[in-house]
Amino acid sequence: MSFIVRQISRTAEGREIVRPSRFDKAELSIGRDPSCDIHLPDLAVTLQHALVREGANGTIEIAATAGLPFDVDGRQTERADVDPAKGANIRIGGHMLSVSHGEGEDAGAVILSIERVGALSDASEAKDEQKVFSLAAAMPSKRRMAWTLALIVVALGLLWPITAFYANQDAKAGEARPTAFHGDELWSPGKLSIAHAGLENNCKACHVQPGVVVADDACTACHTNVHDHADPRRLAAAPARPGALGQAGRAIATAFNRPEGRCADCHIEHEGRTAMPVTPQKFCADCHTDLSKRLTDTKLLDASDFGTPQGHPQFRPLIATRAGETPTVQRLSLDARPLEDNGLKFPHALHLSTSNGVARMATTVGARYGFGKSLVCADCHVPDAGGARFQPVSMEKNCQMCHDLAFDKVGPTYRTLRHGDPAQVVAELRAFYRSGGPARPFGLDGMRRRPGDFGATRPPSRAASADAAIRAVFSEGGACYDCHRITRTGPDDFHIVPVRLPDRYMMKGWFDHKAHATESCESCHAAKTSESASDVLLPKIASCQQCHGGEDAHKAVPSSCAMCHDYHQGDVAPHAVRAGWVRGEVLDSPRRRAADAMKGTGS
Repeated sequence: MSFIVRQISRTAEGREIVRPSRFDKAELSIGRDPSCDIHLPDLAVTLQHALVREGANGTIEIAATAGLPFDVDGRQTERADVDPAKGANIRIGGHMLSVSHGEGEDAGAVILSIERVGALSDASEAKDEQKVFSLAAAMPSKRRMAWTLALIVVALGLLWPITAFYANQDAKAGEARPTAFHGDELWSPGKLSIAHAGLENNCKACHVQPGVVVADDACTACHTNVHDHADPRRLAAAPARPGALGQAGRAIATAFNRPEGRCADCHIEHEGRTAMPVTPQKFCADCHTDLSKRLTDTKLLDASDFGTPQGHPQFRPLIATRAGETPTVQRLSLDARPLEDNGLKFPHALHLSTSNGVARMATTVGARYGFGKSLVCADCHVPDAGGARFQPVSMEKNCQMCHDLAFDKVGPTYRTLRHGDPAQVVAELRAFYRSGGPARPFGLDGMRRRPGDFGATRPPSRAASADAAIRAVFSEGGACYDCHRITRTGPDDFHIVPVRLPDRYMMKGWFDHKAHATESCESCHAAKTSESASDVLLPKIASCQQCHGGEDAHKAVPSSCAMCHDYHQGDVAPHAVRAGWVRGEVLDSPRRRAADAMKGTGS
C-alpha cells in the first residue's frame, strides 16, 4: 500500500509549507522516536505511539502500541478503522493527522496530512520541549556572558601580548628571548619559513618597533648584498596606474605606515615551516605588461604571461657575432636564426653520427672511455655538481682521447704538442728536428698527412723537414687546422682565433637542466642535424610552451615569472643589470659583462 505523508507548517503570515514524503509499505510507525516514519516531537507522544496499516475492504487501521488513546473525530479510542474516501481527523498530542484519499497522480494512495494544532504538550504546561529541558535558568544572562567573554578576549589577545612584549624590552638588540611561550606569540599568523627559522625566538630582529610594519632596514641588516631591481625612479614609473579603488587602498596603506615597495610586499613570512612562497606573477606583470608604453626608452620587451601566445617575447640569448680577443656579443632573437662565431670548427652532426668514422672510433676506444657504439651528448656534456648547468668542455677532458697530438715516442712515453700555444708548437717541432729526429715523425706524418707532403724519395734536410711539419700542422688537414681558425703573420708566427664557448646564453633568465633530466637532449636541441659550429642550438619559446603554461595553467606545468627570472642579482642566479647607484660604483658596460660571461673554456 502507498502512503503519502504531508508535513504541514505555517509561516508567521499564515502561509502553508508542505513537505511530502511517499512510503510504499504495509504499515507506518508514529511516535516521538526520530526513527519513526511519522515523527512527532511532542512529550505527550511516546517513542512508539501507534501504527497505521492497511485494513479490510480498502480501509486503514490505526492502533495504539503503548496503551495511550488518541482522538478520532473527537472520540478517544485505542483502535479505529478509517475509510480514506470519507476521511477522518486523528489527534495525537498537539498534532492533527487528516486522512484522505489521493486523487490525480496520487490516486490509489492514502494521504496523511500532519499539522501542529496546539502546544507540544499539555503535560508540560504548554511549554516547548526545548524550554522544558533548557538550562537557561541556571546560566548567567546573555548580556553578562557576552561582556565576560569580550573581556577575556581583550585580556588574552591584547593585554597579555603587550605585557609580554614590553617585559622583554630590556634584552639587548638581536638577543633571543628565553625559550618559552610568550604572550605576543598569539599575534603570530604562523611559523617562519625555513630560511628564517633561526629567528623563531627573536621577534625583534624584524619587528623592531611595536605596532610598526617590518621596514626594509630590518631586512638589509642581514641581507647586505641585496640590491634593488633597477633605478628607483624608473621603478616608480614602471607600474601601470591603479584605478580609483587601487589608489584608495594605497592611501589607506600610507596612512597606516605601510609604504609601497617594501621587501615584505613580495617576501611573505609566517606562512609555515616551508620555503618562502614564490612571488606571484602579478607582481611582475604590473610593470612588464605594456612597459614600453610607460618607459619609452626601455630595451626590455613587454611580457605578461608565459602561457599566452603573445604574453612572452621570443628568447634572446647572448650571441658572439664576432670572435677574437674581445668578442662582439649582443642579444639576438631566435626568430632571426642567429649564427654564433665562437672561433671553433665543430659539426655536431659529424660527431653524433652512428655510421661514420667517428662512430667507428668511438667503438674502438669505447672500452677505455666508456663510449657506446657512437658518441652521444652525455659523452662530452657532463652536468656540474648542482645539475643545473654543465661542466666546461675542454680539449684535455673531451677531445684529446680521439684528437691525439702525439708526434714522438720515447720508450713508453709519448711526446705531444702543446695545445693552445702555437709558438710552443713551432718551438717543439724545430727542437725535435735539430735534435736528430726522423724526417717524418710518426704522429704528424701517419695521422694527419696531406697527399704529396713528405713524399720525396730522398729525405729532405732537417730544416726543410721542420718547415714542412710546421706547415702541415697549421694547414688544411693538419692537427690544428681541422678544429681552429688560423692566420699566419710570419714564417713561424701562427695565430689561432680564441675559442669561447659560453657557459650561459640566457643572461636574464634561469634554466635548470636537472629539472629536465627525464627528457632527452634531442627533444630540445637539434644537435644531430647541425652541420656547423655557428648554429645556435637553443630551443625556441614554442618548444618550452609545449610543457609549460602560465601561472594558472591546469594541463601544462604552471610557470610563473619567478620560475625563470630572479629579481635580485646573485652569483648563481640570472644576471641582471647591476646599477652603479647601488654600490656607489660606475655601471658595468654591457660589453664588459657579456665578455665576462663568454670567457673561453677551450684553447
